[in-house]
Amino acid sequence: MRILRNYIVKEFIGPFFVCLAALTLVMLLGNLIRLAHLIINKGVDLLSVAKLFGYLIPSLLTYTLPIAVLIAILLSLGRLASDNEIVALRTSGINLLHLIIIPLLIIGLILGLILLIFNDRLVPYAHFATRRTLSSIGIKSPTVALEAGTFINAFDKYIIFIYNIDGNQLSQVRIYEPQPDNRHCRTIVAKQGEFVPYPDKNMIKLKLTNGTSDEPDLNDPTKFYKLNFKTLFLNLNLAKAEKDEIQKKPKDMTFKEINSQINEFRVKGIEVTPLVTELHKRIALAFSVIVFILLGSCLAILTRRREKSINFSMAFGIIVAYYLLLLGSNALSLQGYLMPEIAMWIPNLILGIIGLLLLGKICVY
Repeated sequence: MRILRNYIVKEFIGPFFVCLAALTLVMLLGNLIRLAHLIINKGVDLLSVAKLFGYLIPSLLTYTLPIAVLIAILLSLGRLASDNEIVALRTSGINLLHLIIIPLLIIGLILGLILLIFNDRLVPYAHFATRRTLSSIGIKSPTVALEAGTFINAFDKYIIFIYNIDGNQLSQVRIYEPQPDNRHCRTIVAKQGEFVPYPDKNMIKLKLTNGTSDEPDLNDPTKFYKLNFKTLFLNLNLAKAEKDEIQKKPKDMTFKEINSQINEFRVKGIEVTPLVTELHKRIALAFSVIVFILLGSCLAILTRRREKSINFSMAFGIIVAYYLLLLGSNALSLQGYLMPEIAMWIPNLILGIIGLLLLGKICVY
């Protein structure tokens, strides 16, 4: 049994590393044009560009590692099944669950834990290091602090969250103005907005339309009164954004830092759904490795197809379905339709249930 188990694991390990290297290289080359632009048009030195190139790798591994696992499973077990080696094992009375699937799931658990550490430590570090490098070489603009789907605290007085940014057009804007003594903050919500940068004045003028403002009562901090507005203008001071100390965004934070900011925002009365969504998305992506191994191994055994084109097609279909579900779940979470603790695990749950159903067929067959 040990010899057979080692043989099957060896069949998986080889394609896995090949696929991981190939996928990571392809995605790195996809960013090569943008980096070449920095050298040719911006005059950035090669060392800084090399740093940016290296900082891309941890972020890419978040996606390439689970995909490489899925492709490697389909290729290796697909070959074994098509050569009737799986049939031979089954007719010999060997339990495929114990021989093949459980050892591969253990490998998936180990890879998932490694990826979890990556998503907690290396990926945030790489994101933040990239921003610092870009800042140090002067690749910045007055609107660089604006990013959709994340809290922006680079401006004096305000914490901003924008759901969508298209050019200078904004939609679903939330602005929080913390009050002293940990009193509940002023909250402005607008359906649309647009910003106009004034680099010479170190400011951005933000025009908000069709919104409301929850204004705290100065005489009674526990009470609010709501103001409706058609148009509201805010001046955002860029002095804080231009300081040497770069403010961390949620993508730059470790799990501990995200939890710390969640607690801080809750005290101030600021909506923390985007932060909770970011936290659970990273964890769910790490453990997608286990789901891909379960689903991929069952499909490979049941379909028994050796052709690489068919295995790649199945992998492509699973990957597209998973990441479409992830995008949809992310949107539902940010819009408040589902709790992030549930929403971000929906792709893993759906594909995991399908994998378990297929596993049941293998055990019965």
